[in-house]
Formats: sequence, structure tokens, C-alpha cells
Amino acid sequence: MNLGNKTVVLTGASGGLGQAIAKQLAANGARLILIGRNESALDHLLDGLASDARHHCKLKIDLGSEAGINELTSFCNDLPEGIDVLVNNAGISEFALLEDSSSQSINKIFFVNLIAPVILTSNLLPLLRQKPETLIVNTGSVLGAIGNPGFTTYCASKSGLARFSEALRRELADSTVNVIHLNPRATATNMNSDTVNELNRSLGNNTDLPDQVAQVLVNKINKDDFGESSVGWPEKFFVKINALMPRLVDSAFVKNLPLIKQSAKSVKETSETATEGPV
Repeated sequence: MNLGNKTVVLTGASGGLGQAIAKQLAANGARLILIGRNESALDHLLDGLASDARHHCKLKIDLGSEAGINELTSFCNDLPEGIDVLVNNAGISEFALLEDSSSQSINKIFFVNLIAPVILTSNLLPLLRQKPETLIVNTGSVLGAIGNPGFTTYCASKSGLARFSEALRRELADSTVNVIHLNPRATATNMNSDTVNELNRSLGNNTDLPDQVAQVLVNKINKDDFGESSVGWPEKFFVKINALMPRLVDSAFVKNLPLIKQSAKSVKETSETATEGPV
């Protein structure tokens, strides 16, 4: 797809990866509708794109509620030029053992990471069908293909998003709407806490810069490289091994489980201290 003068709706634009994707899309000629919760970050991003003559706009919308989804749907339906690309990039995570996760945090992770993209895509599909060439991009995670201790809810939500992308791609195979599902590995953004970053270093997990992931995504769009793919080596290889021989991957995680649990315990203790300490 040639992104020149294409109207792109980008959710999660105020996050580290979202900002990097926005810059890459703008550099390729796209008109951007930037969606995020952090208005100051959106303003800063928009200021950085101001030298570009193409139209950009921002909306402070929380996609953690149906009201936010409906607000964005109405805005897009009122656009005279319609939309060409929907990038479902908004997402949240929590590093915690399942027994230490609250029902509120579990519900929120599933809503933002899975339910919101599904509903928003469903709402905007009639609009996307009006154009001769359109695209839906879902930002997943390698953890949606490889279940990781300490990220059970996040893994489940991203795995669900991957199967949604797969089913949707097949459902739309006879239409002009294409689907890309990208699974980044660990990325250097604020989504990862210091504890998670330290854990990744201790386990030898590779971490990409947001710009690197954004470049991979835009390259796939430019090359019409649709479908599901993962970012980085050896993560791509591990995804295949996990699908073919999950017991082998189980044994690797058992070896690392004490360190993972110790890190998760330290997060819980820090959270409890902050909650119970003096106001």
C-alpha cells in the first residue's frame, strides 16, 4: 500500500511505540488521526509533525470504555474523506502472578487489548469497505504466541488478538480490506517497568527500540506483506518451536521460574508498601 495521502487512525499514539509509528507513517505521506490518553504527549507529537503540510489531528480518548470507542467511531464516520487504515495499537500490560492480579486489572487488560480493537474494527469496517484499498493493523506481541509466566493475562489478551486478526483476514479475503498482525518482542517503552527491564536483562531477552519496530511495520505496509509475523531473532524461531514442541519451551521456563517469581514478588511488595504507606 502506498501511504501517500492515506488517512490513518492510530490508537495508542501517545505511547512510545505509538509515537514512533506515527512518525514513520507521516514520513511516508500519511494523514494521521492520533488517538491517546495523554494529551500532553499527543500535543508534543503533533508539534513534531507540524512541519509536515499534511493534515494531522489528535483526540484524547480512553479506549478502556465503550463510550470512548463510540466517540472515536462517530468521529471517523463524520470524516468527509473517510479512513484508509486503522492501526489498533493501544495496549496495556501488568507484570504479576495471576493469583496477585485483581479482577479489575484483568478486566481492563482484556478490554483494552482485545475487546476494544474487536469492537472498533467492527464499527469501522463499513467505512473501510468504501475505499478501493484499505488496511487493518493490529499490534500484538510475541507473548501472544509464547505464554510467559508473570504475564498470563497479557499473554491471553494478545493471543486472542492474534486469532482475531487471523480469522478476520480470512473473513475479508474476498474484500478490499487487508489485515496485518505484528508481534513485537520486548520494546523499550514505558509500558515495561524497571523490574521488567531488569528481568529481561537477567534472562538475556532482546529489546528493540520503538523506531525499529515502527520501521518493520511500515515496511510491511509498503510491501503489502499481510498476515501475522513476529519481530526479531531468535524470537521468530522460538515462536515456531513453541507451536511445534511446547513441552520443550516449558522446560526452559521452569529453569527461569524462580527468578520470574522473585521479580513478581518484589513488584507486589513494592505496590503494597506504596498502598499501605503514609498518605
